Amino acid sequence: MAAAAFLTVVYWPLDDKLERLDPRLEQMLAVEPEREPGSAAPTADRFVCDVAYVNDGDTLRCEDGTRIRLHAVAARETDETCSPNHPCPAASAASATAELRRLAANRTLSCERIGQSYNRVTAICWTPADVEINCAMIRSGTTVVWDRFNRERAICRS
Repeated sequence: MAAAAFLTVVYWPLDDKLERLDPRLEQMLAVEPEREPGSAAPTADRFVCDVAYVNDGDTLRCEDGTRIRLHAVAARETDETCSPNHPCPAASAASATAELRRLAANRTLSCERIGQSYNRVTAICWTPADVEINCAMIRSGTTVVWDRFNRERAICRS
């Protein structure tokens, strides 16, 4: 009799059990649907950024205060200069900033943390339509690839 009761509980449909579980356990047991490469479930290196502000052609700020520096992307500074030993695109800072605003402003991005740079997270980010922002900035001609960092973790992989 005990074995029959045990087997009934174990093999009872999971949906009925979930109704009685703590919501935190429900969340842990939930099966995630398959995702596209840029929209993978958050992990230690993945996070979501609700874009609050675009600083310049390679930096933005999330609603939670996180500052993101686009990994392996180089744009002119807002004063139109390029820092010594940094790649320098021909395009203006204003055009790069406008392009990043077009791609990211007021959107929720899925980002992969690559590293840290001057109190900013360096990351590769994707739009909800799975457009890789880093790569789109390079393809727009307003920024250039920073080869030194691109060798560490390549952008434009899809």
